[in-house]
Amino acid sequence: MSFVFSPPSFHSSYDGFQTQAQTSFDKFDDNFNSTMKWAVAGSIVYLLVVIMAIIAVVYAIVQCLKKAGSVIPAYTQIPNTDNDHKASNSPPSNNKEIALAMPPDSQVEFATMERFLDNINQEKPIRFSPEELEEITKNYTTVLGSGAFGVVYEGELSNGQQVAVKVLNSLDLGTEEQFRAEVSTIGRTYHINLVTLYGFCFHREKRALVYEYVQNGSLNNLLFGSLNREVEFGKLHEIAIGTAKGIAYLHEECQHRIIHYDIKPENILLGLNLEPKVADFGLAKLCSRESSHVNMTHFRGTRGYAAPELWKCSPVNYKCDVYSFGIILFEIVGRRRHFDSGCSESQQWLPKWTWDMFENNELPVMLSLCGIEERDREKAKRMLMVALWCVQYLPTDRPLMSNVVKMLEGDIEVRPPPFPFQNLVSCLPPLTSQGTNEGLDASTSWVTESSEQSNSKPANKIFHIEKSA
Repeated sequence: MSFVFSPPSFHSSYDGFQTQAQTSFDKFDDNFNSTMKWAVAGSIVYLLVVIMAIIAVVYAIVQCLKKAGSVIPAYTQIPNTDNDHKASNSPPSNNKEIALAMPPDSQVEFATMERFLDNINQEKPIRFSPEELEEITKNYTTVLGSGAFGVVYEGELSNGQQVAVKVLNSLDLGTEEQFRAEVSTIGRTYHINLVTLYGFCFHREKRALVYEYVQNGSLNNLLFGSLNREVEFGKLHEIAIGTAKGIAYLHEECQHRIIHYDIKPENILLGLNLEPKVADFGLAKLCSRESSHVNMTHFRGTRGYAAPELWKCSPVNYKCDVYSFGIILFEIVGRRRHFDSGCSESQQWLPKWTWDMFENNELPVMLSLCGIEERDREKAKRMLMVALWCVQYLPTDRPLMSNVVKMLEGDIEVRPPPFPFQNLVSCLPPLTSQGTNEGLDASTSWVTESSEQSNSKPANKIFHIEKSA
């Protein structure tokens, strides 16, 4: 038996290998294509997510900017077309608007600047004509008050702002001096505790000042009117602090120091929420910060509130306002005039009575007699101590008004004050046949003896007190 060996054909082996390789390659290609498809799909999804996130962030930023823009002053905002159109059709806030050309290539910048300049224009006094005053006051129909200076009328500006128009009575040199004093002082200032001067009229036949309208009258009416006991002491304390801040601004924060010279309750007006506003700058003067004194040619102020140095017609400084404010503090705590002849002799003049009670450690008794409740007595005691500092005879002994504010607010301690009435202590000169004292020097003549005291028995000491009208 024989066996025959036949080797496999080369071609058949090669074909099998090629078939196996092709199969493997096809499987790899399918896997690769599938992976690439998923990768591309994932990239597209990722890109869409990123784009949506960017859009969301941009939208959020735009909304924030819109909200922020609503609290930015109008003159600093970049206007849009709609707002510009509305603004162009609205009536002007007053008849003295600033007109600026606005080239097309810089419309946004000029519109913004115009708003800015318009606001600045409204913050300084405007000059009105007599005809405009007639329109503002509706031919002077509503009288708010009157006095030696003139008459105050109610009025309304074209933008709806309510005002008080003070028309000065005469056209003499004294009126012009008062007019110049008010415009040059209060016209340069802006403070929440100072009355705002909106404008003025200076014409051959009319002098007038246009002020903001203050709703609740004066501190004088509040303290000495029929409703004086209905106001809580805490509110009176706030009025005292606000008034002190207004005076401190005049003395220490203006470019030129302003001395008011006539601080008294009648010249402290009360706004809607009884916020105080110092008013009536007809006697005020500007002085540089470098000069410590101002020369006086005649008496300024109101008797009883005027500092003793004002009666000497000698150089004075801003501390005369501090003295006047001290007298007001006494009246706020006592809710009465600083001098009252109807009281017992020891209580007639509030500053002297306060000093006597302080010296004898009896201030709590005085506060009780003044009707101050227990919860308010610490504030009231502090106010009286500050008042005793303010009415010191020597101006150098009186505090700065900024320190008065801090003492009233309790930020700094109030040290025990020295005796403030050295100039009022003297031996009595003999009485004349008319019952008056002769030989009083300038140091004691700054307050006058009340007519109700003319026949009293002479004492070892004399306190000449001014009785308020």
